[in-house]
Amino acid sequence: MSMHRKTITLTEQQDDWVKGQIESGHFGNDSEYIRDLIRRDQQAKERLATLRQALAEGESSGKPKPLDMAAIKATGRKRMKAAN
Repeated sequence: MSMHRKTITLTEQQDDWVKGQIESGHFGNDSEYIRDLIRRDQQAKERLATLRQALAEGESSGKPKPLDMAAIKATGRKRMKAAN
């Protein structure tokens, strides 16, 4: 994977925060912290897209059916027994 150098500008408060993350041992340097933030943002966007897709599929799946709590509990109990 090739690396690209970027120049960013931070406020003093933001810079202090980044330095604190490094000093606490969570990251080795500024670049590691920024890359971690980008990865987390990418993951959050992917989760949001997956959720939106599931919601759209649910909305287009037809009329809702009544909720049968007894059947849900019975299925859960069967799964628990099978897991043990």
